[in-house]
Amino acid sequence: MALRLYNTLTRTTEEVVPLEGRDLRLYACGPTVYDFVHIGNFRTFTFQDLLRRYLLYKGFGLTHVMNITDVDDKIINGAGARGEPIQEYTSRYTQAFLEDMEALRLQRPEIMPRATRHITQMVDLILRLRRKGLTYEQDGSTYYRIDRLPGYGELSRLDLHEAERGDATDADEYSKDNPRDFVLWKARKPGEAYWDTALGPGRPGWHIECSAMSMEYLGESFDLHAGGVDLVFPHHENEIAQSEGATGRPFVRHWVHSAHLVVEGEKMSKSRGNFYTLRDLLDQGWDPLAVRYLLLSVHYRKQLNFSFQGMTQAQSALQRVNDFIQRLREVPDAAEENRELTEAALQAERNFESSLDDDLNTSAALAAIFELVRKGNLLLEEKRVGGPDRDAVLGFFSKANEIFETFQLESLELEDDEIARLIQERTQARQTRDYARADQIRSLLSEKGIVLEDTREGTRWKRA
Repeated sequence: MALRLYNTLTRTTEEVVPLEGRDLRLYACGPTVYDFVHIGNFRTFTFQDLLRRYLLYKGFGLTHVMNITDVDDKIINGAGARGEPIQEYTSRYTQAFLEDMEALRLQRPEIMPRATRHITQMVDLILRLRRKGLTYEQDGSTYYRIDRLPGYGELSRLDLHEAERGDATDADEYSKDNPRDFVLWKARKPGEAYWDTALGPGRPGWHIECSAMSMEYLGESFDLHAGGVDLVFPHHENEIAQSEGATGRPFVRHWVHSAHLVVEGEKMSKSRGNFYTLRDLLDQGWDPLAVRYLLLSVHYRKQLNFSFQGMTQAQSALQRVNDFIQRLREVPDAAEENRELTEAALQAERNFESSLDDDLNTSAALAAIFELVRKGNLLLEEKRVGGPDRDAVLGFFSKANEIFETFQLESLELEDDEIARLIQERTQARQTRDYARADQIRSLLSEKGIVLEDTREGTRWKRA
């Protein structure tokens, strides 16, 4: 079957067909690096990883770009409060984001451009818009005249009469001719980072960053643009206005947006005390793979209600699958084949793929996995699993893990000498105050069923 995705632009589910050959070009809005990334944003980034993995699974060539926004009002304010240059301030949070990506097993896109390294491209794009009469200058800032672009609001189905409040992301309240216009280039303010350009001293607006970087690496028209539903307006609407205003060509064929995450039924906020970064959850002892599983367990266009009960259920679900896989691995090669289980594995694979082909329906895909686990466990209890059908089931889980990347496929057993080597490495790490590595080794051993106990005489271990 062909992959079909809901297109926010057309409000229909459409087959994903590359503009050129079998190669797809995907742009995904990345983080603004002013703090550690919260789980609401990671719901979006984990979905984007699922989309990436399934496009590759389907055999498409893929160029995936995710930007890093490393200059905006929050960054300038945060860096100023710490008395740091913005590059130093943002580098810390950029590195933290990359580490969090690794913890959640998010594949790195082919290209991760940073906004501050693409100022020239942004200025060139604004100058193109100026030459077309789509901009105006006021008090050193440059604005986009949205009433010059027919079709503005098509992505968000925006009623322009309801948009008189203007662009809420323009927090500096620069003066404009029309409250619906948005800033392309912000005039320099005292104490702020700025660039000297043909537009005058200043810095880019948020929206121009993504237009410039996406077209720099993917061309003036490309296949897919992904992000959270909160970006539909004004960010993505303004990206279209900038890009199509400059080129006169369709910007993106297919827009894909994931729904919000709420916590215990409420919007996540620090004032409510329900604001969590990934690091908060890991510090509480939650398995990052359980976090990933929970974020993927609900269809991406449905609101996800995060709860700690849900986290417990996610860990239990993963344990159920991993226990089943471990039991399967113990089936001897000589055991007689059972075609019933082999056929169940083939059916699970068909159901799994057809579910994901249907607008990445992860909940249905997981249901196919757990139906196979249920049947397989019954046959294991009856000792009716043989070597060939064992391999068929493990082969299916290997394919499923290309997408979900949450299941424990390798053997859980470690040899005694390997355990001793890791404990020795952990001891050395603690002596050199490399506590991150020491914790990493403890977590690795715990995943393998090895429990450590630190005593005055040294570290003892046992198999759980």
